[in-house]
Amino acid sequence: MAVLSSGSSRQGSHHTGGAPATTGPVASWACGHGSDDGCIRSTDVNIKGHIFTWPVARLVMLPALPPGNITTAAAPAASKCTLLNGFQPGFVVQGDYVIGGIFPIHFNLKMPDLNGTYRPLPINCNGIDPRVFRWAQTMRLAVEEINQNPVLLQNRTLGYKIFDSCGYPLTGQRAVLSMLNGVSEENSSMCTNASSLLAVIGAAGSSQSIVVSRILQTFRIPMISYASTCACLSDRQKYPTFFRVVPSDDYQVKAIAQLLVHFNWTWVGLLRGDNDYGRSAAKGLLRELQDTKVCVAYQEMVPLLYTRQAGLRIMKVMRSSTAKVVLVFATQGEMRPFLRDYMTQNISGIQLVAIGALVKASVFSGREYYPYLGGTIGFSNRNGHISRLGDFLQTMPPCSGQESVLEQHSAYMNTSSHKVEYNVYKAVYAIAHSLHNLLLCQPGRGPFQNNSCAQSNNIHPWQLQHYLQEVNFQIAGEEVDFDAKGDSVPYYDIINWQRGTEGNIEFVNVGLFDGTKAIGEELLIQEDRIMWAGHQSEVPVSVCSASCLPGSRKAVRHGEPICCFDCVPCDSGKISNQTNSVDCTICPENFWSNNDRTACIAKKVEYLTFDSLGIALTVMSVVGACFTLAVCGVFFCHRHTAIVRVNNSELSFFILFALTLCFLCSLLFIGKPTYWSCMLRHTAFSITFSLCISCILGKTLVVLAAFTATRPGHNIMKWLGPKQQRTIISSCTLVQVVICAAWLIDAPPFPSRNTHYEHSKIIVECSVGSSLAFWCVLGYIGLQACLCFVLAFLARKLPGNFNEAKFITFSMLIFSAVWLAFIPAYISSPGNYADAVESFAILASSFGLLFCLFAPKSYIILLKPEKNTKQHLMGKEKK
Repeated sequence: MAVLSSGSSRQGSHHTGGAPATTGPVASWACGHGSDDGCIRSTDVNIKGHIFTWPVARLVMLPALPPGNITTAAAPAASKCTLLNGFQPGFVVQGDYVIGGIFPIHFNLKMPDLNGTYRPLPINCNGIDPRVFRWAQTMRLAVEEINQNPVLLQNRTLGYKIFDSCGYPLTGQRAVLSMLNGVSEENSSMCTNASSLLAVIGAAGSSQSIVVSRILQTFRIPMISYASTCACLSDRQKYPTFFRVVPSDDYQVKAIAQLLVHFNWTWVGLLRGDNDYGRSAAKGLLRELQDTKVCVAYQEMVPLLYTRQAGLRIMKVMRSSTAKVVLVFATQGEMRPFLRDYMTQNISGIQLVAIGALVKASVFSGREYYPYLGGTIGFSNRNGHISRLGDFLQTMPPCSGQESVLEQHSAYMNTSSHKVEYNVYKAVYAIAHSLHNLLLCQPGRGPFQNNSCAQSNNIHPWQLQHYLQEVNFQIAGEEVDFDAKGDSVPYYDIINWQRGTEGNIEFVNVGLFDGTKAIGEELLIQEDRIMWAGHQSEVPVSVCSASCLPGSRKAVRHGEPICCFDCVPCDSGKISNQTNSVDCTICPENFWSNNDRTACIAKKVEYLTFDSLGIALTVMSVVGACFTLAVCGVFFCHRHTAIVRVNNSELSFFILFALTLCFLCSLLFIGKPTYWSCMLRHTAFSITFSLCISCILGKTLVVLAAFTATRPGHNIMKWLGPKQQRTIISSCTLVQVVICAAWLIDAPPFPSRNTHYEHSKIIVECSVGSSLAFWCVLGYIGLQACLCFVLAFLARKLPGNFNEAKFITFSMLIFSAVWLAFIPAYISSPGNYADAVESFAILASSFGLLFCLFAPKSYIILLKPEKNTKQHLMGKEKK
């Protein structure tokens, strides 16, 4: 059955050669009265008193009108089917099997007014694209080669009807309807036979292919596109008869996403066309970028009906954005007026990334485009080689091949790039090989298990589709087949727009995307061959925020995309050793971050060592012990002198012995604490000091008792003899020994690793074990010192030139002052300094006792021996 359509279009020439003819009158069919063969009839529509005749097959949606304004008039009683308008192919060749071809040979389209009040004028197509004209000639060449091959189609021939779509979906719709109506609409018999069309090659744009495929699928006629890349066409539910020899945009957006990640372009703009191709590509890219760190700064649409105002608004967004890389998902026809204004605005320095036919659009190869478009990079279908194409183009009738080509037509003869031509070539051969397999089919196999094989003179399009789905052949070493969605294996050349020798733009191949490789290995780029925007050799930077270096983390700005962030240094004890880390990692317990916060290093272990501070304390300790021993030697040598005898030499030696131990026990606080040193340092210090204070207490009691005994009626000295003195000293010291023993038994001091006071260090210190015991030890020494001070203070005014009570009083004041100052200093001292404070307090108090108690005596013994007499000491010497 013939398919009817109406509307206006360019009327092509009906011949086998030459360029498409200019626009001509339109025609349509109207069915006559009495026809009962299923013919599609026309309908008269009454709109506000005006009657218009429209064939039902016209795919035009009328606007909704109020009730009562539309009436249907009956067809005239005596009429017949007449052709009201027509749409003729540009090239026609008869054959046993006919295939169609749809190419956008013209690229400028001026639509007539379709307001529905009068018959539309013809569509005005102008501006022939010689590149696309080559595509149509490639189809003719492929058919000619197939017909000359006696094996491929078994001496049968292919015919074709090639139409011009003007790059517009409605014109493509009109073309496919004309194909379905037969070789010639004027001579076709109406409503009697099925269409002779077996398959269609086309269309170029995805929007055109969507329209054409929806029409063809009704008749189960397969179509193979050579340039439609919209991922939406892979939907077998919506487009069951669609195939293509060009990869889907799904693969292109994957390649684009990998390219952006490869060059670390995380902040990009997006420019798309106002059509299904642009919308689908943009949607697919955004979906692909979800698992990456790339963000889209803005998304702008180039309107189908371009206006300068709309273009300037888009350019303002591009200028103001910090994104220096812009992705372009549009055709050359959509971009041409936009880029014309783009150049007048003198915009440069923006790196364009393109896909599809725009990547090798020769219309933008002029030298005037390079300052603005130079450096553009993108993915293009791989080039193929068609050996006979150049000769075929030169020898087309009426040319002989010897003529010179005019300069304005030189693009037609440019066969340096066979990208789309090669796709057309593969599409035609895919139909031929599928038809060959169909002609060789065996009954009971394939799609004909219950039917006999197709007869050579009665092949249906749906039978061919099965073999198209299964076809597999090679052209020039490349394997051609289709997957379950009708798509081809993705191979892309990476094209870079570089300056040619004459200043024009040359399309240089700088890499490859191979869809058969493993994920992450598809992209192969020769970066050293790329020339970037602005004629720069360095990769442009397009980021919202500079990368966060190791040692910092990303902090996303509120209300902004994740690609816009601030870099925050890692806290102490945390590190990040990668660029753009989201979080900082906490170092293990015994490790700490270095100054750059890039690595965890072992914490520095600190304790009071023999460094400058430790050496100073050691020297003081040794000097103090030496002084004490020296005093002891002096006293021993002069033990028979008055000053030694009067001051109880036995107690003096006990005090000097205890002071020596006090000086030496401070050495226990220097060095790495161990279990034994921790127990020994506190107990030795407390017992020796308790012994020393006990001796001083005994001496104070003796001094007080000696001078009190001189009073009548007092015989106190019998209670403070040498044995009693030893008992007092032993008893007072034993109390401290008991306290220390209880401390060591219950909760002894032990070495510990303090990581809380200073997190960057491990301070090895002696934990006191029991704080109560520690302060009891100090408290008991303090109690002894206070008792000595009180008794010595009571004896301060006793007669005699050498009243030792005064010096004991002063020594106890120094001792008390040192240890009272020790308490806050010890509590507030960090780490190993606490040990130093305690050691210093021991040394300071020991020096205080040594000098206060023994310096005056040593002075008299060594420097004033004349005063070392009993009379002088008792204040009874004669003057």
